[in-house]
Amino acid sequence: MPSHPVIISTYNPDWPELAQQELDRLGQLLGSNLVAGEHIGSTALPGLAAKPVLDLMPVVHSLEALDRHRSAIEALGYEWYGEHGLPQRRFCARTDANGNRLSNVHFFASTSPDIRRHLAFRDYLRAHPAIADAYQVEKRRAADLHPLDSLAYNLEKADWVREHEADALNWYTKKQ
Repeated sequence: MPSHPVIISTYNPDWPELAQQELDRLGQLLGSNLVAGEHIGSTALPGLAAKPVLDLMPVVHSLEALDRHRSAIEALGYEWYGEHGLPQRRFCARTDANGNRLSNVHFFASTSPDIRRHLAFRDYLRAHPAIADAYQVEKRRAADLHPLDSLAYNLEKADWVREHEADALNWYTKKQ
């Protein structure tokens, strides 16, 4: 998957609605295989500056059934990358006509532990504004170091995310 420039935008209050519209499009296609659809990532955090790319997490009963919908998902404008480095995930990305990334879709089967990890991180940052603010600072720092390379940007902030992801999982477990 090619790298892209890193653009951090101010929070767009339309992101949640746009995410829901895209989840609805995918849901119509997936039918009864869809368990839930979640808006994750930085655009799911009210007020947070972020790359203007929606991260979506449709949870399905069966990845095998999902795989049979590959051509229909591609017909919606998504590039299919398969697991893309994370076992038991199906990753797809949609770009506009100019090559700007619009959305990343992370499909997981309902039994995947990665679902909990994503929801814990999102909900933890929503519940802890000071940590969300620190994440925004980290994102801007990483973007300043790697303005033309989204892959390097992600690697640059990975340690920060891992550290806080562990705290988020502990917090999420206690709140359950």
